[in-house]
Amino acid sequence: MKKLVLLLGLISITTNAQVLTHKEEFTRQDSLRGTNNEFRNWWDVKKYKISVEPDYQSKLIKGKTTITFDKTAPQQSDLLQIDLQDPMMISAVKLNGKKISDFKRDGNVYFINVGKNIKNTSNQLELEYNGNPRVAVKAPWDGGWIFVKDEKDRDWMSVAVQGLGASAWFPNKDCLGDKPDNGMELEIITPKDLVGVGNGRLVSKKEKNGKTTSTWKVVNPINNYNIIPYIGHYVNFKDTFEGEKGKLDLDYYVLDYNIDKAKSQFEQAKLMLKSFEHWFGPYPFYEDSFKIVESPHLGMEHQSGIAYGNKFENGYLGRDLSGSGWGLKWDFIIVHEAGHEWFGNNITEKDVADMWIHEAFTAYSETLFTETYHGKDAASEYVRGTRKAIQNDTPIIGVYGVNQEGSGDMYYKGANMIHTLRTWMNNDEKFRQMLRGLNKEFYHQTVTTEQIENYIAKFSGLNLNAFFNQYLRTIKVPTLELKQNGNKVEYRYTNVVDGFAMPLRLKDSEVTINPTTNWQTLNDNKLNKIIDIIIDPNYYIKEEGIIESH
Repeated sequence: MKKLVLLLGLISITTNAQVLTHKEEFTRQDSLRGTNNEFRNWWDVKKYKISVEPDYQSKLIKGKTTITFDKTAPQQSDLLQIDLQDPMMISAVKLNGKKISDFKRDGNVYFINVGKNIKNTSNQLELEYNGNPRVAVKAPWDGGWIFVKDEKDRDWMSVAVQGLGASAWFPNKDCLGDKPDNGMELEIITPKDLVGVGNGRLVSKKEKNGKTTSTWKVVNPINNYNIIPYIGHYVNFKDTFEGEKGKLDLDYYVLDYNIDKAKSQFEQAKLMLKSFEHWFGPYPFYEDSFKIVESPHLGMEHQSGIAYGNKFENGYLGRDLSGSGWGLKWDFIIVHEAGHEWFGNNITEKDVADMWIHEAFTAYSETLFTETYHGKDAASEYVRGTRKAIQNDTPIIGVYGVNQEGSGDMYYKGANMIHTLRTWMNNDEKFRQMLRGLNKEFYHQTVTTEQIENYIAKFSGLNLNAFFNQYLRTIKVPTLELKQNGNKVEYRYTNVVDGFAMPLRLKDSEVTINPTTNWQTLNDNKLNKIIDIIIDPNYYIKEEGIIESH
């Protein structure tokens, strides 16, 4: 028997069929950072109060963090872990007003001997800190503090520390699973001619001895890496949005010479809010307002104050990442980073290994925004266009307990996984209610992949165990093999995990086939040739055709 293999439609980058495993070597420091260990798991952060004063010339920062925390379980140790990355230093510690001298550094961690006399509620841990923080080489991808000059050669400073962690610049419990329930206050001390902008709302501004102290307050839970000072020659303009929960205050801070560009470009924020409230539910932080702050880097999802550096133009620095043309119809940073307000800031991963929860849904928010204003066909073209960015190098889910994220495929492979699920569900309104339900069920919470998987499976009514294993935990792309056997077409799945049996609809049709790993015969006299079998391209799969001849 001779077999001629024809590629009918390569819907992804070809990969070999093996399941990749992570083989990295991890250290004790990785475990201290990535695990909710015995030095962390008995106390819960209720609020951060942070003061920071940077000096542009020396690249030195100094300040104080006050952590309000409750005791939530019996202590397993007299030691309490605080994260602060070298070369930053803690210089003084107080607990409930009493000085503590017994604190020691262990790499990027300080162990503080707090004894057993911890109150059940409202403990106050005061930490004075200083040092020259890590400076970002290429923010936001290479994290750290940012010290640059604006176009008028004036000082401009900020921070971007996703992945690297907030402990790169201030002492905290650098654990994604413990957001401060009651929010935070950020006091930014700057020279008088500079403006300090933080998350949430400005609650006070005082001038003394040639310096300005601006205090910002967030009342909702917030990820540590989202707590950010922006310092520059900012000007402010305001707007409002009538949303699902009433009037939402919009605040915009940009460098003084960009205000006219910003007033035009930032009109897209209201379009974004209208779209995402439709798909995801109410903006999660009405109490803290919504802000866009011009930043010296491309962008980041800093809660209630997203960083914006997209040069006031559409696309991603003027490019369409999908190649479809639709990505040039809107500002990528406004849409993507604000999408994180729902997935990342409202719903937050407990472990960075589950970062796909942030990035897959947010990458798909780009598709949903496109659909809102340009239609479903345009949106489908957009998301399919992003497939060229998929590498299928390592699994989307990383290694747990060591602060290690998975593959960058969490963005667009993740988005195409969600699009595939939506195509399988074949009920757009139910899909929309599922997204809204996620944001309601896990409102202001930290979650695991298992929780998200279980919710989606229950809501959709589908058996999704193999589906999520396939797309999140392997690099395999499901392959549909079609075989011409006389005047019959046979089909099966290959390159799939055990139990993978996602049904497939034909393009522009309600005809459905139900492949498994066993050969099946298509019993449809009108579909008796491989060339007649065109699968809906919105499934993220690969197709191969086999014509047998004797």
